[in-house]
Amino acid sequence: MKPAHQINKDKLVQIISEEARRTGFSGVVQVTEREHVLAAAAFGIANIGDVRLNQAHTRFAIASGSKLFTAIAVCQLAEQGLFSFDAKILDILPKQEFPLFDPAITVHQLLTHSSGIPDYFDEEEMEDFAALWKETPMYTLRRPGDFLPLFAGLPMKFVPGGRFHYNNAGYIMLAMLVEAISGQPFTEYVEQYIFLPCGMKDSGYFALDALPAHTAQGYIDSSNGKKTSNIYSIPVVGGGDGGAFVTAADMHKLWSGLLEHKLLQAETKALLLTPHIYERKDSYYGYGVWIQAGPSEKVLKYHIMGYDPGISFHSAYYPERGMTITALCNNSNGAYMMMSAVEGYLPVG
Repeated sequence: MKPAHQINKDKLVQIISEEARRTGFSGVVQVTEREHVLAAAAFGIANIGDVRLNQAHTRFAIASGSKLFTAIAVCQLAEQGLFSFDAKILDILPKQEFPLFDPAITVHQLLTHSSGIPDYFDEEEMEDFAALWKETPMYTLRRPGDFLPLFAGLPMKFVPGGRFHYNNAGYIMLAMLVEAISGQPFTEYVEQYIFLPCGMKDSGYFALDALPAHTAQGYIDSSNGKKTSNIYSIPVVGGGDGGAFVTAADMHKLWSGLLEHKLLQAETKALLLTPHIYERKDSYYGYGVWIQAGPSEKVLKYHIMGYDPGISFHSAYYPERGMTITALCNNSNGAYMMMSAVEGYLPVG
């Protein structure tokens, strides 16, 4: 990224504002260099019915962005010696629940999307996430085990460890692992052992039918040009594969807490941030986190993202500068374009 003295805060805010006007971005953007906030801006509407505007402290759903929380939870428990990353998941979870799964599947393979298990929403075969709920009402999905009928009886897609294939069901199984080992509901574990130590007081796994104050409602563009709520399009409560709510400030606290060893010891943190598996050009996956590497495999950024109907999210940490950028959006698209605009002014490399 450009040296600090070349970053003009007013110019950065101008770029963010112009991008928001150009695309109709609805959400919050925050850029932080170490502990100095360079820009924090909110745009659009959090709740159309109340004409309530988004603010810097508004909470947003981040969909799959919260897979990082799941990975950290698993790493915390492994760090305590309660199981190893090479442990076979079906030696811990009840085998009878997964009759067609290969018993050789490991925790490491689930973390790196290389287990070969079937997914309840396979992005190679499906496009409409909301179509899942025609047979399984989304309001019944409140705990990790509630998802099992959607995938646990399906055959394997490939041999464990065979390749990278992004998989939500694997992170459902990891949430079940956290529950089995900790004895706590998954969401309570994350809130107690990840959010609390980082000071993420505004974050949590909130039910869509009981959202707290200062929370943005997700909106989908309908065919008649109006925006409709996403409450019938995603599970009612988030879990291992996604669905947490955070603020931009809390997302920075998460990156800081992870990197400053508030959550994991140095060796375990390094393992989580290791480029374990190749995804595509310059892109790798660690444990719950995407990793972009440049020449000589130098890490340019660690990043997470999430997309659901009415939700788009990107957040990244750039190690060379100690900088974080977070874009939270309560529309199905917008976060990626905003991140790209900010990175265009603060180029990676």
